Amino acid sequence: MSYQVLARKWRPRTFHELVGQAHVQRALVNALDQGRLHHAYLFTGTRGVGKTTLARILAKCLNCTANGRGDEGITSTPCGQCDSCQAIDEGRFVDLIEVDAASRTKVEDTRELLDNVQYAPTQGRYKVYLIDEVHMLSTSSFNALLKTLEEPPPHVKFLLATTDPQKLPATVLSRCLQFTLKHMPPERVVEHLTYVLGEEGVAFDESALWLLGKAAEGSMRDAMSLTDQAIAFGQGAVRHADVAAMLGTLDHRHILALVGALADVDVQQLLAEIAQLAEQGPDFAAVLDELSAILHRLAVAQMVPDAVDNSHGDRESILQLANRFTAEDIQLYYQIGIQGRGDMVHAPDLRSALEMTLLRMLAFRPQGVPKPPRTPLPLRAEPASSGSAQAGTPAQPSAPLPASNNVQAEHKAEPEAPVNPDVNAARDAGSLGNTDAASASPDPADLEKKHTQQPGLDERAGLKESLKETSAEPDVRIEPPDLAAPDAASQMPPPWSLDDVAQAAAMEQESAVEPDVVPAPAPVPESAPQTNLAPPLEQETRVEPEQEVAMASGEVLAAPASEVKATAPTEEQPLTIADVADELLDHAKWLLCFDSLGLGGLTRSLAANCLLESDDGKTLTLRLDPSQEAMQAEVHQTRIERALSEQGMPRRIVFVVAELSTQSETPRQREGRLNQERHVQAVDLLNHDPNIQKLQQAFGATLIESTVKPATAKR
Repeated sequence: MSYQVLARKWRPRTFHELVGQAHVQRALVNALDQGRLHHAYLFTGTRGVGKTTLARILAKCLNCTANGRGDEGITSTPCGQCDSCQAIDEGRFVDLIEVDAASRTKVEDTRELLDNVQYAPTQGRYKVYLIDEVHMLSTSSFNALLKTLEEPPPHVKFLLATTDPQKLPATVLSRCLQFTLKHMPPERVVEHLTYVLGEEGVAFDESALWLLGKAAEGSMRDAMSLTDQAIAFGQGAVRHADVAAMLGTLDHRHILALVGALADVDVQQLLAEIAQLAEQGPDFAAVLDELSAILHRLAVAQMVPDAVDNSHGDRESILQLANRFTAEDIQLYYQIGIQGRGDMVHAPDLRSALEMTLLRMLAFRPQGVPKPPRTPLPLRAEPASSGSAQAGTPAQPSAPLPASNNVQAEHKAEPEAPVNPDVNAARDAGSLGNTDAASASPDPADLEKKHTQQPGLDERAGLKESLKETSAEPDVRIEPPDLAAPDAASQMPPPWSLDDVAQAAAMEQESAVEPDVVPAPAPVPESAPQTNLAPPLEQETRVEPEQEVAMASGEVLAAPASEVKATAPTEEQPLTIADVADELLDHAKWLLCFDSLGLGGLTRSLAANCLLESDDGKTLTLRLDPSQEAMQAEVHQTRIERALSEQGMPRRIVFVVAELSTQSETPRQREGRLNQERHVQAVDLLNHDPNIQKLQQAFGATLIESTVKPATAKR
């Protein structure tokens, strides 16, 4: 007897032997049991999912002469032993007319077929017309079939099958009950192959069955045919290596090894795996597709572990890998992989495109440029030290410089705001002024305690400093711009800078009279006129000509210097790291000396969101909010440690990710609170300013509080 292939030998013969089509099975069984039979059924789905098998089982149910209990009638469980059932299984049942529509597309063939519809069945209860690949019929054939399909004789049933229902006319679809058969998932295919090979007595590897299940692409018939081929290729056994060689598919274990190298940030291992893959001559585009598919499964495993499919038999491996990635890493890797797939057409060769895509994944991780212990990647250029950044600056004070100098050294790539050339000239003149004016100006270190500058300030900070120096000279006065000369007006500083000058001048005058800030101020000659921007409060307010011009144009002049008070709220004076270098830091000292670290950019943002948890003299433990965990990187930790060491406090920084206490505030929260208090005080001062009150009375002006920027506001 000739060999019968597995696809035919194990074809289901009853509804209960069907695999993976429970929704169709339930509908047909209930219809048969209740006697609610339609005259036309349409089965759709991809190849090898059971369309023809379902039609033959339904034909047996309609014509079975015994349902297993000896009763005659339609049944949902054909016996398989009667003459009708055996004839249908063997393909010799007279009343089952199977038509291949792909070979009989002409209207003459359809008319010949329909000429016999009126005759009663010869052997069975119903005459069943099984038309396979019905979408291949011509338009004339469909038109000839419509009337009979709508009102057939009582003894006729039409069973139609197609893989492309979109090509069927709507008139045909409306006359049939349509059942769409599902694809076979790899899990269902592997389960069925395990049962079949067990019954056949064939040795197999489970991993080999997963390869066959994926290669079948949803078709059970294809899976059975590939199994036949694998048995012949493996000399009676189904082994993983044989199946992989037969299919020419990529070994899934290599893809998992690539993902493991990404998790370890091990570039050497990553390139070694690609080199090993290259020896097998794979399709590198398919490698990237497989890698992206695994990243998708890793994202699912992190969100809903129970939803991870076992399509490759590697569910446990996927769950273990998911614990080695952050959610940000997976999302970024997937996006880079998808974009890299489209860039492959422009690459010189596919292998280099794959390597560049994988290296790009590591180079743009959310934590920054990686620095693994075994495979050090080149970091970005480190910012110049404070000494080298300050080299060449004339007249450097002995006191520590403001933190903004270090920040500007770290952020050289950021564009700088244009500086007025007149202001530069004034700054140079101020730096080369006479000794009396230099001695009368307060010490820069004391000024830093009064108004601490925050990292991230732009060139306006330098503008205010230069204008402070010019205001300290007795013979220098800021003249109003000549409205008739547009060039001079375009070179003058904006109105808000004049407001900053007035407040800065008031701050300097207050600091000049405090004995603890400036021990021995130089006396100012009586002949030297005072640099005031407005008359004192006690005198009658007189509107100067330039003020009349400004009022007419709607501008707001600065308040008199004698009226401007320090806008900073009452706070404990800031400290420097050098002041507490010999002490252990607590959180209060950490808040006061945070600005003296001179941090900038992402490093400052990371440290500003931390609470100081402990300091034992060697290790500084910082508690980081979980929402800011993505910013944590080794490069930022190194910069904080370097900033502490440069100021005499060598510490090792350790970050602990935990919820922050509501009883303490971070430097970022403290900065926001102080800025809000300064804004409130600045608005209050402006509301009581006589010039503004005069504008409000004369022109009905309104103060827009959201535009008020305190002179010492931190950004």
